[in-house]
Amino acid sequence: MRAPIGDFDTATPAPDCLDELTAPVADAVRHWQGAVPADRILYVETEPQWADTAVFVEHYGRDLLERSANCVVVAGKRAGETTLAACVVLSTTRVDVNGAVRRQLGARKASFASMETATGETGMEYGGITPLGLPTGWPVLVDSAVVDLPYVLVGSGRRRGKLLVPGKALAELPGAVVLEGLGVTA
Repeated sequence: MRAPIGDFDTATPAPDCLDELTAPVADAVRHWQGAVPADRILYVETEPQWADTAVFVEHYGRDLLERSANCVVVAGKRAGETTLAACVVLSTTRVDVNGAVRRQLGARKASFASMETATGETGMEYGGITPLGLPTGWPVLVDSAVVDLPYVLVGSGRRRGKLLVPGKALAELPGAVVLEGLGVTA
């Protein structure tokens, strides 16, 4: 099948290639409940050395710069309690950690989670964290600009491979909260 965005050789419906995904991402696809059918979530094979956004778009299509999203893990702290959450913003923006995230989590302080925490808690590789398959109960904060895209490129749980997901499907993830202004111009 031809990918709806980017210059990829093939795109495979995620339910048909669960072995290419990390266990939590494969489980999320296997048990998908959204209004967007799971077979509209597509997997594309990519090279891990080209995973970073700038290099990635040179190899797989410059149009992806405006159609890619980053998923980062943040930690909000208040009264000795820590809340972990995921934030999904366009790759051309940065997460408003000290504004939108802190307010949404009701945290006194918010920051990016350490690499060890992000990978240990998600079961995913650093640089490939995706909003699909996150731990139960985590808030998944999604910038409204991401939801508006027909398809958005996100991680697959590994540095090798990416997922092409209809933007509106991200708004249906467990714990999803769509926010205006979560991503701010870098």
